[in-house]
Amino acid sequence: MYKNGYHLTYCTNIHPGESWEETFENLKNYIPKVKTEVSPDAAFGIGLRLSNDASISLKKEKNLSNFKHWLIENDCYVFTMNGFPFGGFHHQAVKDQVHYPDWTTTERLDYTLRLFDILNSILPEGMEGGISTSPLSYKYWEAASTNKQEVFENATLHMVKVAERLYHFQENEGKTLHLDIEPEPDGLLENTQGVIEWYRNWLIPMGTVYLKEHLDLSAEQAEACLKNHIRLCYDVCHFAIVYEKPAQVFSLLEAEGIKIGKVQISAALKADLHKDIENRTWLKDAFAPFVESTYLHQVVEKDVKGFLTHYPDLPQALENVNKTDATQWRTHFHVPVFLSRYGQLQSTQEDILDVLNHLKNEKTTRHLEVETYTWEVLPNDIQLEIVDSIVRELKWVQKNF
Repeated sequence: MYKNGYHLTYCTNIHPGESWEETFENLKNYIPKVKTEVSPDAAFGIGLRLSNDASISLKKEKNLSNFKHWLIENDCYVFTMNGFPFGGFHHQAVKDQVHYPDWTTTERLDYTLRLFDILNSILPEGMEGGISTSPLSYKYWEAASTNKQEVFENATLHMVKVAERLYHFQENEGKTLHLDIEPEPDGLLENTQGVIEWYRNWLIPMGTVYLKEHLDLSAEQAEACLKNHIRLCYDVCHFAIVYEKPAQVFSLLEAEGIKIGKVQISAALKADLHKDIENRTWLKDAFAPFVESTYLHQVVEKDVKGFLTHYPDLPQALENVNKTDATQWRTHFHVPVFLSRYGQLQSTQEDILDVLNHLKNEKTTRHLEVETYTWEVLPNDIQLEIVDSIVRELKWVQKNF
C-alpha cells in the first residue's frame, strides 16, 4: 500500500514454502485477505521472498506471465524482495545457515541476479525496486574468521558485478534497482561502523577499478553507480540489538553518502538486568519459551561501562546470566511490532517509533517492510491467527506513521 509517499508492506517470508508452487499458493491465499483489510481501495505492494528453487521456477516464461497476470488481476505489485534466505527457512534448523551460501560464492551471485531479472520484469513503470541480502557472510565461519581479507575481496567483487548489471538496467530501461545489504549481529557487517569501513576500504576502491574497466566510467561516475545500486537495508531490530540509535545511524550514513534502500520494521526482545544477582532468577524462566531450534537468537549484552558482549545464541547468554556488571540484554527475536511488553520482558518498539518519526520528516527511503517471521516459533500465549497478525502489524504502523 502507499502511505504518506511510502510503499508499506510485509515480508512474505512469514509463509512457509520453498517451491514456487507453494509460494504462489501462499500469495493467492493470504495477500487478498490482507489487502481487503488494509488497502481495499488502492493497490497493495508485496514484499516477495523467493527461495533459490522458487526463483528458478518463476523465471520460466509461463510462470512469470501467470504471476504478472495475477498481480494485475488482484491490484497488487512487487516493489521489494527478500533475497537473504537462499534455501529452507521454515520447519527446519536454519540458524547460521541463513547466510549460506554467502557472497563469496557464485551461487549467491547467480541467485541474486536471477531475483533482479524477475524484479525488473514485474516492477511497475516509474517505480524503483530493491532486494535485501546477507551482510557478506557469517563472522564465526572458519573462512570468514581466518581468511577475512579474501572473504571481503571475493564477496565485494560479486556485489560489484551486481551493480554492473543494475547499471545496465538503468541505462537501457530507465529502472532504478538496488541491492540492500542487511547488517545483523554476527554478520560480517553487523553495525554502522562496519558498513562505513566496508564502503571506504572495499566497495568503493575495488568497485571503482572494476567499473572503470568494464563500463568505461570515470572514478566519480563509478562511485556514484556503486552508491546508487548498493544500498543498506535498515532492519530496526538488528540495529537496536547492537544499541545503535536511529538518528545517529541515519546521520552517519548520510555523511558518507550511503543510501538506505529499505527499512524493515521489526522489534527485538530486551531485558534490564538487576544489579543484585539474586533478583535475576526470573530471567531464565522469562527467556526459556524463546529458546528454539530454528533460528539464531543472538544476544548482545551491555555492561555498566557501556561495553558490549556478543553471544552467538540465546542458550550461551543464559549460561552467563549472573555476570555482575551486565545491565541489559537484547536478543535477535523478531517479536510482533504492536506489542511493547512480553510479561517481564520488553521489546525495542521505541526504536521503530523513532524511525517512523524520522521518516515523517526525511524521506530516507520509500520502501517500508514489516518483517516478523517468527510467528511459528513464538510462545503459544502470544500467537495469533496469521492474517489477523499481519493486519494488526500493518495497522499499527499506519496508526503511528
